[in-house]
Amino acid sequence: MATLLRPVLRRLCGLPGLQRPAAEMPLRARSDGAGPLYSHHLPTSPLQKGLLAAGSAAMALYNPYRHDMVAVLGETTGHRTLKVLRDQMRRDPEGAQILQERPRISTSTLDLGKLQSLPEGSLGREYLRFLDVNGHCFPYDTRAPTRFVDDEELAYVIQRYREVHDMLHTLLGMPTNILGEIVVKWFEAVQTGLPMCILGAFFGPIRLGAQSLQVLVSELIPWAVQNGRRAPCVLNLYYERRWEQSLRALREELGITAPPMHVQGLA
Repeated sequence: MATLLRPVLRRLCGLPGLQRPAAEMPLRARSDGAGPLYSHHLPTSPLQKGLLAAGSAAMALYNPYRHDMVAVLGETTGHRTLKVLRDQMRRDPEGAQILQERPRISTSTLDLGKLQSLPEGSLGREYLRFLDVNGHCFPYDTRAPTRFVDDEELAYVIQRYREVHDMLHTLLGMPTNILGEIVVKWFEAVQTGLPMCILGAFFGPIRLGAQSLQVLVSELIPWAVQNGRRAPCVLNLYYERRWEQSLRALREELGITAPPMHVQGLA
């Protein structure tokens, strides 16, 4: 299936209606569809978005670790939901500050030495530990930028969501194996309502073994849903200004409880 869809997506990206992104174009808060609205933006028609969504959904289900396809799916299906998330951020003082200052999480913006020097148990130190344990080296630097969202501010919202995804793994104490990713997707689905999160939450378990599926359904999904409902919008957290806060205190602030079991060895 994935092999058959790759040529379709390649041809789609070459359609006349798809313009190439302008290099380092200044961000403009517009959504009139007249040319690129921000750097890397590719204006697309509703038909093109539909084809991109269908193709990327199939390929993401075939291989959940295709982050590029997951990204395309999120950008082509989440416009209304992104507006809701943006409005939640605007109404929250911390979220509004994030929208105004546009912080980014990457190797060029994070001081790894500072994170390493933070006390044990702090958010920054535990986040760095998570990246090390799971073999991550700031994957945001290698992922494609937002391209198909036809609004500059909404494009930042989904970019921010991607860049704090591993922060949610840290908050929830979930590894990056298939089971851990599915649990985080359930939390994100409740928190954000993004179609790609809902799709991943419902169809991700197809790849699990019987034992892991039983644990997921009986214990981990109820836990993730409960925490997702109880916690305030996690996009409203200015994580970069909370590095020194203890992870335990942040979890208490958000109402996030410890997971019911250790899932590192399950798949």
